Amino acid sequence: MLLSEQRLVGIAGVLMAAILWGTTGTAATFAPDLSPLAMGAVAMGVGGLLQGLIAARTLLRQRRLIATQWYFLVTGALAVAVYPLAFYASMRYAGVTTGTVISIGSAPLLSALIEYRFDGVRLTKQWLCGATLGVTGMILLCLAQSSGEAAGNEHALSGIALGLLAGFTYAFYSWSARRLMQAGVASRAAMGATFGAGGILLMPVLVMTGAPLLASWNNAAVGIYMALIPMFVGYLCYGYGLARIPASMATTITLLEPVIAALLAVLVVGERLPPAGWIGVALIVACLGVITAPVKRRSPVPARQL
Repeated sequence: MLLSEQRLVGIAGVLMAAILWGTTGTAATFAPDLSPLAMGAVAMGVGGLLQGLIAARTLLRQRRLIATQWYFLVTGALAVAVYPLAFYASMRYAGVTTGTVISIGSAPLLSALIEYRFDGVRLTKQWLCGATLGVTGMILLCLAQSSGEAAGNEHALSGIALGLLAGFTYAFYSWSARRLMQAGVASRAAMGATFGAGGILLMPVLVMTGAPLLASWNNAAVGIYMALIPMFVGYLCYGYGLARIPASMATTITLLEPVIAALLAVLVVGERLPPAGWIGVALIVACLGVITAPVKRRSPVPARQL
């Protein structure tokens, strides 16, 4: 497969993941009895174990190679375990829209800084322009949809801090998984090992907080959906894309997630999106166009014949 074709299918995989992840906020409204810790543990914990299970054969075949890259596996698994707990707690404390915007919106910037610090990757003007559009759009969407949502909420600052932690861990496990892939580990094995180990770490949290999942069929259905569709299928798509494009590009593309969440809130939940919110949506779509556009290389000018 040509490099440009790999880039396109990688972008498509991450876009599909972002669309599936964007459904989590709406799905969570159907199970208000579930705590953010239970929601995060069942979604990422069970979804992570399933990823590890389907990758078992490849994991066994590449176990020695993975063992030589144990640092990336351990740090990635820890980030996977922390991310959903911080993400859902951020939405609970700061509000769904604000928590999602901060968590997802901070990830591309943090991902680029991680790559700059550890890999020496320089930030391109194209990425900076796209990220600026995306972050501006995220801010507008946040302000439009959550004005007054966190007013008088004494836990709002805690929610913002947890959102930044979620953004960092999201960026870090994306970087760790990609480093495994760059070391020669197959995409399925890298994602299966990282998320499977993270899922194991989340099991004690699920045991301690997951009783409401068994209290009603409604709660159980939401938990099953969150584990199977956004987390299991979504992260399969994300891992497929991550093997083909840089982590900073992948995390920037997932800025589409809050757009999907906002649209579903309007169409399904019945919320209204002010004009500033639609401007934010347009800026985020523009951001995706800028960062995924192929870079035009100037052809060398032939030397003048004497």
